[in-house]
Amino acid sequence: MSKTLILNSKQIDQKINRIAYEIYENNHSEKEIIVAGISDNGYIFAKRLAAVVQKISPIKVTLIEIKIDKENPLAKEIKISLSDKELKNKVIILADDVLNSGKTLIFGAKPFLIAPIKRLTTVVLVDRGHNRYPIKADFVGLSLSTTLQEHITVDFKKGKESVYLS
Repeated sequence: MSKTLILNSKQIDQKINRIAYEIYENNHSEKEIIVAGISDNGYIFAKRLAAVVQKISPIKVTLIEIKIDKENPLAKEIKISLSDKELKNKVIILADDVLNSGKTLIFGAKPFLIAPIKRLTTVVLVDRGHNRYPIKADFVGLSLSTTLQEHITVDFKKGKESVYLS
């Protein structure tokens, strides 16, 4: 099976920087935002995004990780590291690396649906456009038309950061 390079390290950095500016532009009046990344690659993506937003803006950025069983999200409880009280009236940016069917993103949003948050927006590095669930990405690094048989792989290893289509 062949692999096609879609984004290299420099291009990933460019996408993250652009998205960070979009997030700042859409939340410029906020004192604090919470960037919530879905384990594992979504959290790495969220961490990098949060660092850039913090660098370019006066907004306080809180980074949290969402632990979810991606294969069977109903099997285990979805875990986040903040309480409902800590989420009250906060803007949440839900991050994942790839939006495929929307399943992971919609289940990742679940803990915030019962909390008294101010607003929930979503961000992905790559949107494949095969949504089967009623959720979309508000901020997208790259929209890519793929077949259902193709697969997107995001690698965040230092020095080897890349996005491949296989």
